[in-house]
Amino acid sequence: MALVCKIELSQTDGITLTVINKDGNITQTATFDGTIITLTCKGQDDTSTITQKTDSITVDCKDFIVNAESITCKSTKDTLHEAEGTFSINSTKKSAFTSSADMDISATTKLNLKSADFVATATNSAKVTALTTTLNGDNKASVTGLELALTATASASLKGATVKAAADTTMDVEGLTTTVKGQLTNIQGSLVTLG
Repeated sequence: MALVCKIELSQTDGITLTVINKDGNITQTATFDGTIITLTCKGQDDTSTITQKTDSITVDCKDFIVNAESITCKSTKDTLHEAEGTFSINSTKKSAFTSSADMDISATTKLNLKSADFVATATNSAKVTALTTTLNGDNKASVTGLELALTATASASLKGATVKAAADTTMDVEGLTTTVKGQLTNIQGSLVTLG
């Protein structure tokens, strides 16, 4: 394989280094014009370019691959990662995402969070809002709190093979119409008032 190599020197245009591979139809060019450094590799179908200015470095290519033992990326201002296709982050060990301010995670269609154990903790308040909300525990589901309020603007239902309601001090059951039914109904207490 014979290569054509050229060096062009100009007081106005700077330096241009060119390597031409006629067999592979590839042309490699490096230009230094006093303001911008441009590295270009042009083939029959694709072209990749690295453009370096005093305040920026731009890489234009079809595939961008970095292989390293460790990678650190820092920015004193904003950082943006954007993909028009699939965006994936994979780790074989522990992953951490932290923010000293607010953090927003959103999806236009569906958001899935999945793990062997799932823990969500808030130091102030936690809120789950949806048109339809389902909390499901295949084995057991528990809701605990210093105070617990279950409220529905239309109707509320509590159903199970066995339902037990217990209070350590006082239990109030009130309603404009109150019905207690059962094939065997027991009403017990130190003081029971019906009326």
